[in-house]
Amino acid sequence: MPTGNPAVKVTTRTSATGSKPRRAAAGFTLLELMVVVLIVAVATGMTALSLRDRSVSKLEEEGARLSALLESARTQSRIVGTQVSWQPLTTGGFQFAGLPDLATKELPSRWLDSDTHATIVGAARLQLGPEPLLPAQRVVLQLNNHEIAVGTDGLAPFQIVEGTEAVTAQ
Repeated sequence: MPTGNPAVKVTTRTSATGSKPRRAAAGFTLLELMVVVLIVAVATGMTALSLRDRSVSKLEEEGARLSALLESARTQSRIVGTQVSWQPLTTGGFQFAGLPDLATKELPSRWLDSDTHATIVGAARLQLGPEPLLPAQRVVLQLNNHEIAVGTDGLAPFQIVEGTEAVTAQ
């Protein structure tokens, strides 16, 4: 005769919501995959920017600097009321002509990179004033095998422009 408890324990399954045991997730959710793709895209973009050719960056810096210098000389020309011009030198560098001596001394006359060369499209010099309306003008800067153009339509300020083709004077 058995001496144990005659009652047998039985578990009963219920179908109530939330009572089903959860399985472990198998795989990734769409959100997790999108986050990983975003991280990879950002890392790839940053790598592409850091691998950019240094001469292109230097040339863009040279173009922005030249634009600022030309606009500064253009403003000084209008203030003083004298004809001011700019031209690149064959020995490297560039010069402003027509500004007072003090202003000329304050403006740089060398490129940031000694290998930079400039060519004025369609003229020997850029005319910077004192008239408020100037002819359309363009300078092509070259460094190694890269080029960038700085120009104006005569009314707008000098800035980096698209293309290095010739400009027609108006």
